[in-house]
Amino acid sequence: MTLAQSSFGNGDFLLWMFEFFLFVIWFWLLFMVFSDLFRDRETSGWAKTLWIILVIVLPYLGVFIYLIARGRGMAERGLKQQQAMKQQMDAQIRSAVGTSLSPTDQIAQAKSLLDTGTITQAEFDVLKAKALAS
Repeated sequence: MTLAQSSFGNGDFLLWMFEFFLFVIWFWLLFMVFSDLFRDRETSGWAKTLWIILVIVLPYLGVFIYLIARGRGMAERGLKQQQAMKQQMDAQIRSAVGTSLSPTDQIAQAKSLLDTGTITQAEFDVLKAKALAS
């Protein structure tokens, strides 16, 4: 019998998998706590340092205390960051696309194209209908 066969039979492998799961979860929680700490602009540097020491010295207990004490604020700070990122992306998209024209401006552009002979009357009517529909 090999070592792997005997270890699996008595539950060592399942215990190892559970310990590995707890280890991964702890790192994920640690990442979430640290990212929230560094995202928070209202907390002083000393308070952040104390939280980090608590989380490192008492790993699970420190994370649980942090979640109990500051859990609601974590969600609000995360939401604010997502909204700020969305606004920044929207502004970047608007600047890349340029300003959208009003229906009056679209019709005026189409009329100037019609007057110069670039488009036909039928094409002008289609562009005018699209501008009025938007």
